[in-house]
Amino acid sequence: MKIVFTGGGTGGHFYPIIAVIEKCVELIEKEKIVDARLYYFAPSPYNRKMLFDNGIRYQHVAAGKVRRYFSLLTPIELIKTAAGIIKAFFALWAIYPDVVFGKGGYGSFPTLLAAKLLRIPVIIHESDSVPGRVNIWAGKFASRIALSYPEAAEYFDKNKTANTGQPVRKEIVMTATHGAFEYLGLSETIPVILILGGSQGAQIINEIVMDALSNLVERYQIIHQAGNRNVKEIEETTGIILEKSPYKNRYKVFGYLNDLALRMSSGAASLVISRAGSTIFEIAAWALPSIIIPIADSNGDHQLKNAFNYARSGGCIVMEEKNLTPHVLISEIDKLMQNQAAREKMKKAASQFYKQDAALKIAREIINIAMKHEK
Repeated sequence: MKIVFTGGGTGGHFYPIIAVIEKCVELIEKEKIVDARLYYFAPSPYNRKMLFDNGIRYQHVAAGKVRRYFSLLTPIELIKTAAGIIKAFFALWAIYPDVVFGKGGYGSFPTLLAAKLLRIPVIIHESDSVPGRVNIWAGKFASRIALSYPEAAEYFDKNKTANTGQPVRKEIVMTATHGAFEYLGLSETIPVILILGGSQGAQIINEIVMDALSNLVERYQIIHQAGNRNVKEIEETTGIILEKSPYKNRYKVFGYLNDLALRMSSGAASLVISRAGSTIFEIAAWALPSIIIPIADSNGDHQLKNAFNYARSGGCIVMEEKNLTPHVLISEIDKLMQNQAAREKMKKAASQFYKQDAALKIAREIINIAMKHEK
């Protein structure tokens, strides 16, 4: 049995793929499927250790970004994509997998096109309320389409879709409360706010947090994932802002939170502030109340729709960027932190929103299709 996984070059694509791979490996071992080989086709390995730990063979397949505006780089990106299609075609031909699983994004296009040309069964997963262009296109020939949001079903053939929810890696599903405060250097008596800007950070959120910081640390402890490219500048800025503050030790900034740090942070947190990408499902898995700030100009307004779809479940409140000011952010945080009943209600709603068997359902279908094709 041979299975190929492919996706765009972001954590929002890569980590759900790893969650599905983990379940595929479990099923392969449980059902004693012999000579199973798993591959990851993408422009970059993103995290080689995770691929290695799951026994995944990496195949580099170039892909160019598709821009919605004029750019001198467009011809270069098209050449990259053409080269990627050729590479993916011959790599798939040599392997001839039983199924290809696509997570969407520009990085998956060459491999999905090659699979279509070679008539290899395809399964895709869509994380957003509004699908990306690659998944809308791939949905026309995919055998099965898994969705995180039921609202995305209108873009696909209803007979092929299933509302599975979002795969979340087992390493971060369970929060770690024991030792969390000691690990993070925090007090157990002061409420903790966890701010997640994603691996790349979120500039607008970072700036608002800086403006509100001296006020926030008077009442709360802050864990701030600011992005690796931003962390040095923010450390310098907060050093000045909090230089004379008696509460400066209540602010902890990280470029990136690894699995252990993320589990500890979620275990210590009383409230999460985040963008409206795949992180929504991690927050829901932790059953934590949240303030979601969607990107204002995301493709198809998918982040805005993700946020409001999650808000309708009762798991969060939404703050749009156009309304985001330090004063408003502080006010919303205070309002929630002073209302334990509201937070408990949000926790319950978040827990109900999260589908804990999403990765297993997708993995099961991948294995089933692979076994049928193998025969």
